[in-house]
Amino acid sequence: MRVQFIQPTMAEAVLRTGRLPELAKYDVLEEIGHGGMATVYRAHDRRLARDVAVKVIHPHLRDSREVVARFNAEARAVAKLRHRNIVEIYDVSAPEDPEQYLVCELVRGTTLRKLLEKRRVLPPEIAAALAIELLGALAHAHAAGVVHRDIKPENVLIEHVPRPDETPDGARPSVGTRVMVKLTDFGIAKLLDAQGVTSTGQVLGSPAHMAPEQIEGGEVGARADVFGMGVLLYECMVGHLPFEGQNPAQVLRRVLDGTYPDAAAERAVVGKAWSALLDRALAHAQGDRFPDAGAMKTAIVAELDRLGLTGPEGELEAWFDDPDAWEGAHTPRMIERLCALAGDARKKGDSLSAAGDYNRALAHAPTDPQLLRIVAGMNRAEARARLMKRAVVAMVIVAGVGGAAFGLRHALEHRAPAPAAAVHRDDVQASTAAPPGTAAAPATGGGSEVARAPAVPRVVPATVRPTERVLTLDLKPPMGVAMSVDGEPTREVSTGDKVTLDVKAHALTFSCPRRGGDDPCVAVRLAVAAGDRDDRLVVSVPVKPATLVVEGDVGKSYQVAQHPEIAVRAGANTVALKSAYEAVTVNQIETNTSVSVRLEAGRTVLAKFP
Repeated sequence: MRVQFIQPTMAEAVLRTGRLPELAKYDVLEEIGHGGMATVYRAHDRRLARDVAVKVIHPHLRDSREVVARFNAEARAVAKLRHRNIVEIYDVSAPEDPEQYLVCELVRGTTLRKLLEKRRVLPPEIAAALAIELLGALAHAHAAGVVHRDIKPENVLIEHVPRPDETPDGARPSVGTRVMVKLTDFGIAKLLDAQGVTSTGQVLGSPAHMAPEQIEGGEVGARADVFGMGVLLYECMVGHLPFEGQNPAQVLRRVLDGTYPDAAAERAVVGKAWSALLDRALAHAQGDRFPDAGAMKTAIVAELDRLGLTGPEGELEAWFDDPDAWEGAHTPRMIERLCALAGDARKKGDSLSAAGDYNRALAHAPTDPQLLRIVAGMNRAEARARLMKRAVVAMVIVAGVGGAAFGLRHALEHRAPAPAAAVHRDDVQASTAAPPGTAAAPATGGGSEVARAPAVPRVVPATVRPTERVLTLDLKPPMGVAMSVDGEPTREVSTGDKVTLDVKAHALTFSCPRRGGDDPCVAVRLAVAAGDRDDRLVVSVPVKPATLVVEGDVGKSYQVAQHPEIAVRAGANTVALKSAYEAVTVNQIETNTSVSVRLEAGRTVLAKFP
């Protein structure tokens, strides 16, 4: 794949200095967004007396017939969609207009990307409630023959109306009306029922969110959007993308390889049930995914019902009203529900489901003594089962040895009797000489002598109970991490290090302190249940983002060379990091000048341009 960077034309440079476009039917008021294809403005519709959003194609792209055709295809494709979770299209420019633009409803709120930048991660059930809204939109679009192809947090708009005491008529607003989640930017949508401009095998979309068949230029249908929803939901629940890399090429390769960290291993509070749902959405083979958006929505609703959350719209509104209060109340009720579900599963003999729910409950309350005892008891039961299995194997081996000895004895007993041996006719007609150097067996039965084969000693397998287990660390980041066991002083660890613990339950804390006392990472606390089995411990320690302050002309465009996917403007910018620091180059595109800076997690750095 070839990546081409296009130098903006003089027309765009003039536009970016602050001059707003002039449109025949709309008063353009201010810029509210900027993407790779167009700039979005808030404008006022003079005829209908309402504010709208106007998406204007960049001047340097306006002259491309293919881009204009794709832009118009978006308008035609989305204009026929009417759904509460899809941004509605009102108008489109005429081919002869000096500006090419699209007019749609104005959503006053934020994007899911900005929400994630602020919160980093969402509670799994809140992420699931958001996904239900988006999957409803996708099911409607797919039924109309439209595939989005670029599902990502930047294309999810969220409008939250704070809770009033009452509406003007004296009644409280109905549940589900104060948080509106809308899917936007069908800019590279492909019509399933017509040949569109995207049917030429081009790779269009955001690399980390693209399905394997989309990368390979294959047929792209509804299951590609299911994959995109899996990526979005994974990021919301876990706190980072499933497929990551230092550059787009690495990301694309990992998507094609189909390898990513298990969600429950990355963030224990996600739990096995949600992790399994994500695995199905992110399956490499299309046939292994949910067949459509409706099926994925049904699975999410079923899991929320199992957890006792039968009103996801109300949960969504309560969380947006006060996230901290909601999470404070949600944690204890989730622990109670998970324990009840796990208890029922144990009674039914479903130890796997019970372990999944108990472990998720323990992740919410890693120091709860009752939960630790339950999980420890299950681990002991599992250990006993393993020991029993080993004992059975040992018994089979002993039985094999005994069978061989019996065969040898049987063969010896059927040899011709020795001349010196007197055999009574009523006795068993088998005798043999005593082994050399040993005394003959004593006489039995009426004074007759019968020589006996030597007894085979009984082998009893040893059952030595382990007192220690070894955990091999798999860390992200792989170096610069410190670990504390049960509150003891921290020590530096790296990926591949082996930690020896006793068989009791322990609480591990991972951080990455640096000189100066602050911590560039978000500390992770992990409960390790009691057990005697060696294991691999996968731990992701999230690195705090850096703040890059660009001091320069607000009318110019900027870019971090190492992070071309991040939109950088004059002022403060949030840059996600993979390690505690990263040396980057900030480019000013119009003047082709650059400034080198060192970004540090949790800190602010200045890039100053003349």
